[in-house]
Amino acid sequence: MRIAVAGAGAMGASIAYHLALDGRADVVLAERATVAAGASGKAMGGIRQQFSTEAEVLLARESIRFFEELGPPFFDQVGYLFLAVTDAELATLTERGEVQRGLGVPVETLDADDVAALVPGLAVDDVLGATFCATDGTADPGAVTRELVGRAVGLGVELRERTAVADVDADVVVLACGAHSAEAAAGFGIDLPVRPLARQLLSTTPVSDLPARLPMVVEAETGFHFRRREDALVLAMPDREPRWGTEESVDESVYGDRLARLHRRFPPAEGVSIAAGWAGLYDMTPDAHPIIGQIGGGVYAASGFSGHGFMQSPAVGRAVAQELLAGHADLDLTPYRLERFAGDAVFSEELVL
Repeated sequence: MRIAVAGAGAMGASIAYHLALDGRADVVLAERATVAAGASGKAMGGIRQQFSTEAEVLLARESIRFFEELGPPFFDQVGYLFLAVTDAELATLTERGEVQRGLGVPVETLDADDVAALVPGLAVDDVLGATFCATDGTADPGAVTRELVGRAVGLGVELRERTAVADVDADVVVLACGAHSAEAAAGFGIDLPVRPLARQLLSTTPVSDLPARLPMVVEAETGFHFRRREDALVLAMPDREPRWGTEESVDESVYGDRLARLHRRFPPAEGVSIAAGWAGLYDMTPDAHPIIGQIGGGVYAASGFSGHGFMQSPAVGRAVAQELLAGHADLDLTPYRLERFAGDAVFSEELVL
């Protein structure tokens, strides 16, 4: 069986790699640009298991082990810290933490003193509580993607850059091309409810004496979050108005607001400025859950990850490979089927950062 995987980002690379590990298929990894040229090369690189729905927690939980095996410099297991400054948000974090722990994710509930001890320099005067998962962390999405592609090619996968999947002769096609998946699906006569959302990231000038183990810090109420990348910080926050479409322009008008938020929350960064800004595309679905599985005759999807594809790519890659080659996967893929949108009960993932 010849399988063409569309998209050489983290998701497509993981699917191709796991197919190659099995060795029973002839696999082509088709990329219309170059490896990691899209969202995977522009992503924040957070890897978390702290989601609001069981379906998303499970995909992330099953991916952590793979990232742990990669280890530094690909993955730094520094944790994810969610801060609450209102009683309502603290109650929400606490409730989510109970669900996450019930699924085997080691989430801790912290008070302000705990947070101050965990992250020296972090302002906690308004913090009522927090949740922290030490097995979460941060990674270099582009480097991980290139590593997976290299492994896949080493196992016999044919990489075709600057090639549309429609130009590949294959028995089965897997659409793992992120925000461009709906366009690719339309070429096969399939309506895939995935649309692009532009999201912006900012990198600061160097920050002196950054904690070596700085976790991803997230303000739960606003979605403002930041992480360490070398000697600087990378900042992100949802836009006030969603930027639907494929335009990846940078909105410099938010620089002052983002810096003010950073200086308020992390005083050691006082005085730094924005060194660079860039934008990438989320592949959004109506409920912020991915679409995984068959969507037409000989056509499968692994798309619509709504900003979470990189962190969930190891588990999804393995599950898709199993389903293609064995007819079923160890991981229950039922919550992610396209058919769910034909029904009435669709439960949205609320933690889209």
